[in-house]
Amino acid sequence: MSQAIISHVRLCGVASAVPERIVEAKDFYERFGEAEVQKIVESTGVSRRHISLNLCTSDLACAAASKLMDDLGWQPDSVGALVFISQSPDYLFPATSCILHERLGLSKNCAAFDINLGCSGYTYGLWLMANLMSASRISRGLLLVGDTSNRTISPLDRSTALLFGDSGTASALELTDENSPMAAVWGTDGTGWRHIIRPAGLFRNPHTEATALRTEREGGNIRSDEDTYMNGAEVFSFTLREVPKLISQVLELSQWTSDEVDAFVFHQANLFMLNHLAKKMKLDLGKLPLSIGQFGNTSSASIPLTISSSLPQLKSRPCKLVLAGFGVGLSWSAIALQCGPLCLPPIIYVPEAK
Repeated sequence: MSQAIISHVRLCGVASAVPERIVEAKDFYERFGEAEVQKIVESTGVSRRHISLNLCTSDLACAAASKLMDDLGWQPDSVGALVFISQSPDYLFPATSCILHERLGLSKNCAAFDINLGCSGYTYGLWLMANLMSASRISRGLLLVGDTSNRTISPLDRSTALLFGDSGTASALELTDENSPMAAVWGTDGTGWRHIIRPAGLFRNPHTEATALRTEREGGNIRSDEDTYMNGAEVFSFTLREVPKLISQVLELSQWTSDEVDAFVFHQANLFMLNHLAKKMKLDLGKLPLSIGQFGNTSSASIPLTISSSLPQLKSRPCKLVLAGFGVGLSWSAIALQCGPLCLPPIIYVPEAK
């Protein structure tokens, strides 16, 4: 794994937005049967989710960014960089960051670009934004991260239909005279790229009638090649193999012990996996905040959404956090940082676009 320490950049605010529309696990009783649904809920921990019918990730991220900038008192022309991280952009091109740049009224002097990452996207994004700001002396930056995964899910695939929620988030970073180091560790195993994938619909396998046809697959699941596929067993094995090493290395780099950490904020993959990770690393479950039960697996948004929903203490005092994202790619990254008091607005509930 690679690593770095970035100084003089601080996280000063996090805002999260979700669609107003709620789907309950019990809504799937008729489709999959009550016993099967309850079995899935017990394993994943997901009892309800917020999902979008026609909202884009950019709509949710824009709502979060607008609220965060207002609460911080940031003027649009003070933002020097905007980075949008998602696997559900508005268009293939132009970059969604350019669309958000217009919607937020940012200056022509502001850098804006997209990054295609999922589960590890938020922690990769913090590392990249902090480095960008430090190297280029950009005083303020917006990191917009999220996904509307349900728009690529087959509602007839039990392995994914009850798991994913939709969300868009905004994080504000600024240069500071204080040292405030962030310790970052990251890694990639591209041999596992097939384990979480939307196999068709773009250039490698373009859309055809055949790729869009939903048919029965393993375990009776029904999906098309244009729907998301996830090999849960392989992802679970990868997570238990790499994430404990990731956390150990980022703690060593930050020169913290696990006892000193106020909260370990992990990507909300599923409850079974999170409990196994905590047990394997001997972590205090009280230091492992959860949002998956209320919001589901929200892909790249899950870490900031968990901060928004489960760590109100960050509004009033500094805390030592270890953030860790891992999954699609396969890729993983972690950030250890001290932050707070943070600007932490209440979660924003966005109505469907008309």
